Amino acid sequence: MPYDVGSLMLLNQFLVLGAALFSIGVYGLLVRRNAVLVLLSVELMLNAVNINLIAFESALVTNAAVGQVFSIFVITVAAAEVGFGLAIILMIFRNRRSANVDELDLMRW
Repeated sequence: MPYDVGSLMLLNQFLVLGAALFSIGVYGLLVRRNAVLVLLSVELMLNAVNINLIAFESALVTNAAVGQVFSIFVITVAAAEVGFGLAIILMIFRNRRSANVDELDLMRW
């Protein structure tokens, strides 16, 4: 058995932290009506996934840094998503004078 009890307890703590952050992100995604706060909730969910990737990578006894590489990839995609998301939200706010997601049901301006 390649795992000892101490590393499994530490893994469980990180998994609980990741699950809590992901749950807070889902709650914010479902409850919030401001588009910036919805985008922030998505970022919180992506960071929870990064914590889980790093936790599983550290629990495996290998020399490959697969979890770290995936986390860097997720961070890169999240940075691009924030850039495009904020640009879209800014354009919506300029045209509609509101960033409320409930008012964005029409496709035409």
